[in-house]
Amino acid sequence: MTGTPTRTGTDTAALALADDALILSQRLGEWAGHAPELEEDVALANIALDLLGQARILYSLVGDEDELAFLREERAFRNLQLVEQPNGDFAHSIARQLYFSTYQRLLYGALAAGDGPFAGLAAKAVKEVDYHRDHAEQWTLRLGDGTAESHERMQRACTALWRFTGEMFEPVTGGDGGSDAGTGTDGLEGVNRQELEESWLSSITAVLERATLTVPDGPRSGAWAAGAGRQGLHTESFGRLLAEMQHLHRSHPGASW
Repeated sequence: MTGTPTRTGTDTAALALADDALILSQRLGEWAGHAPELEEDVALANIALDLLGQARILYSLVGDEDELAFLREERAFRNLQLVEQPNGDFAHSIARQLYFSTYQRLLYGALAAGDGPFAGLAAKAVKEVDYHRDHAEQWTLRLGDGTAESHERMQRACTALWRFTGEMFEPVTGGDGGSDAGTGTDGLEGVNRQELEESWLSSITAVLERATLTVPDGPRSGAWAAGAGRQGLHTESFGRLLAEMQHLHRSHPGASW
């Protein structure tokens, strides 16, 4: 892509949500052939495909989906830092999925209840995300209230990813040169961020307590984590993920199948 197009607040929000879905889909796809059991291979692949479908629809609201996915540079991506975190062990991936799918379920529920540009997508996607969240919740309960080792690993994963969760409740603003850049205008109109965060925290707390896990008490927003992904600032592992994801398209420009 050449140059940076002027984007509206809606475009910026669509890109952010699409980037979230695309990058987490890529991470989950890395589990193919490596999940702890065959059924889980299938489950994670299906969740990844659901997220990829969401990303494609959202990208189509902004421009060419292939260009947006495969030809943007690292700083142009607006995904949450949470979704780009490496898989780690299975518990780490489950904690990441629990945090994100709970947020996504609440967000899409709010968007589906309105009449904004994302209402139609949200109404369909919320049914998929219900499954994503339930899947993560069941594994959290199974690992947290399982063996001593599984409990320890699940607790360690929840604690390690906690600092990335505050960014989910930051406004999605036009930080990429769009017409609303610097104005603080949230591209997701009608979403009450405070209520969203309170509902998320309540839901996560209930799941962790049922799993005999301790809710992390550290801050959920650090100087590096809070809002950084939405501003195009990413963690070290993101560059490697992007290079792998974009390699084929960049190596064979204009190719058709």
